[in-house]
Amino acid sequence: MQRRQIFGMAAGLIAAPLAAPAIANAQAAWPGSRPIRLVAQFPPGGLVDTVTRLAAPPLSRALGGHSVVVENRAGAGGVIGTDYVAKQPADGHTFLMTHASVMVYSAATLPRLPFDPIRDFTHLGLLVEATSVLLVRADSPIRTFEDFLQHARTRPTRYGSSGIGSAPHMLGAMLGGLANLTQLDHSPYAGSAPALNDLMGGHIESFIDPITTNVNNMKNGVLRALAVSAPARLADFPDLPTFSELGFPSLVQTQWVGMSAPRNLPEPIAQRMMAEIPKIIQDQAFIQRMTELQTLPRNPIPLGPDFVRIMEADQAVARQVAERYNIRAGA
Repeated sequence: MQRRQIFGMAAGLIAAPLAAPAIANAQAAWPGSRPIRLVAQFPPGGLVDTVTRLAAPPLSRALGGHSVVVENRAGAGGVIGTDYVAKQPADGHTFLMTHASVMVYSAATLPRLPFDPIRDFTHLGLLVEATSVLLVRADSPIRTFEDFLQHARTRPTRYGSSGIGSAPHMLGAMLGGLANLTQLDHSPYAGSAPALNDLMGGHIESFIDPITTNVNNMKNGVLRALAVSAPARLADFPDLPTFSELGFPSLVQTQWVGMSAPRNLPEPIAQRMMAEIPKIIQDQAFIQRMTELQTLPRNPIPLGPDFVRIMEADQAVARQVAERYNIRAGA
């Protein structure tokens, strides 16, 4: 099921995709009258959806009030929505909110993808990135990271994640291997929300997830964070230790969200969108909310080829981890 949110002009302006011969003629007038779609390949409420809905209003303003539509096309761990965008016309009216979960981790763990994460897209820029946190319920007897290690060495301990081959799955597998947590078991879910529901229901003992959508529950005392995969402690959570300082320096991990388009996006449109990305990130409402959610941009902002280089480097590391810990998602 698709869920849409519209910014700028009315939704009634949505029209059928332009035929290929008309694309070249329309470039000079881009964006024209048709809305721009930002496709989020995960359900509402998660990291990608949150960033997409915050990015849409400043993008609309940067394009002179043009209509920007947020469209959720979830399924198969983000592969369905990503593949959908890969097969759309490169006319500047469909963009993907690119997520490391698909472009890096699925690329490393799935035996095949229906698209090439690098060659089938025009990658425009990295917007923000989020670290992952190891979480338990606030009333859990596991109160510290050391408690967690002891628990997972002596009795069955489950950690939930947003799916097989996801970044949290990889982080948990690495932690289990490095710390010799013989009783630690992975419980994959179809997204973060159902995993959180099972954590709160007592069906799993812990949960690894991007910090973005967990900040409020961490601040209001619903969840207790035991460690974070950031390279340094977070400003809003100065008492939360990093995995690195707890003795696991290899457990530094972020999940980024960027913006991409189908391959062969006309160069003038690509250049215009790359020029708008810093404006989105610097928008006061956007950066304020992203700061509150501890999900921040890099400095300098990786655009175009720099974004691609980050993606390729992250893929290489993820493949090594997948091979080392035998992580393979379903075909």
